[in-house]
Amino acid sequence: MNKLQTNNKRIMALDILRGITIAGMILVNNPGSWGHIYAPLRHAEWNGLTPTDLVFPFFMFIMGISTYISLKKYNFAYSHATLKKILRRTVVIFLIGMAIGWFSRFCYYWASAPDDLSFGENLWASVWTFDRMRILGVMQRLALCYCAASIVAITMKHSRIPYLIVTLLVGYFILLMCGNGFAYNETNILSIVDRTILTPAHMYKDNGIDPEGLLSTIPAIAHVLIGFYVGRLMLGDKDSAGRSREEILQSHLVKLFLVGTILTFSGLLLSYGCPLNKKIWSPTFVLTTCGLASSLLALLIWIIDVKGYKCWSRFFESFGINPLFMYVLGGVLAILFGAIRLPWDDGSVSITGLLYAKTLQPLLGDTAGSLAYALLFVAINWCIGYQLYKRKIYIKI
Repeated sequence: MNKLQTNNKRIMALDILRGITIAGMILVNNPGSWGHIYAPLRHAEWNGLTPTDLVFPFFMFIMGISTYISLKKYNFAYSHATLKKILRRTVVIFLIGMAIGWFSRFCYYWASAPDDLSFGENLWASVWTFDRMRILGVMQRLALCYCAASIVAITMKHSRIPYLIVTLLVGYFILLMCGNGFAYNETNILSIVDRTILTPAHMYKDNGIDPEGLLSTIPAIAHVLIGFYVGRLMLGDKDSAGRSREEILQSHLVKLFLVGTILTFSGLLLSYGCPLNKKIWSPTFVLTTCGLASSLLALLIWIIDVKGYKCWSRFFESFGINPLFMYVLGGVLAILFGAIRLPWDDGSVSITGLLYAKTLQPLLGDTAGSLAYALLFVAINWCIGYQLYKRKIYIKI
């Protein structure tokens, strides 16, 4: 676990914000029914921004800060050993994302196989789904962006990173403008490239647009680099040794609020010409969400580390100290809850069906019951995460 430290006392706000985003990702990914979701818990269909659209970019922003912290102990110096560690972690995270996708398809095909198949035929059909398995996804995007940002951090002067960020975002905007990049169909340049390289069988099915596609990884790398540079602004002061912790925290707050305000307003103002759009990870989406994440981190530092209001945050700290593990755990449990069948009346029902359709929906109604199931699912994940937190077990991925 990366710990943001000031005068030998870590700033809890980073862990808490990381935990809020992981809990939020688990919450919005696991409603009781996808047909019954409150509006703030839905992704924007195309252009626009909802609270749900913030959780993933917030985590990527925090990953940028964490990357700065983790590489700082190597003095950001290039070495074969450092590069090897970066590449190894990249491959591990990428393969975990692929494994979750494969496991989901295995459980789906195993549960829905025709009755006339033998055990061996069913097993083979469920195991061999690689010809139609999605290649990219959330974990895969995290892996690619972490790798690119880390390599930039150890090979480029940090004072030049803002120029690289601007180049990536402006270049991507030009690509969108020239390639019909704001069209929600298969004429979009992003869709064309993904269908050509990945092929439709290995893509997310959404009007030909893969929300974690190849070209949209370009601004996502810029997104993580913004987080990295914000980490540098916060922790790169060489004169902090002579200041008190309170003075350093005040400096952090000013910088974070300043960066947050500039990025947020820049993104919102430029959105008149470049719409906010998560599915293509538009440049204005990058600016706005990084700005909001920076401002929220500043607010949490003020609440938790300056004012000392920490009791409410313990719940999220259990998610924040093992973020990637908790996200993977949520994904695996969601698959199992949908795949495991329990006897019910004359047939069977999944764990999700038992909790939602048979219990919460009759009590609370369709939409409220769906939200209640999502909250219950988050609580189940927290129970596991809290045991790790209580025992100070940190699982690094």
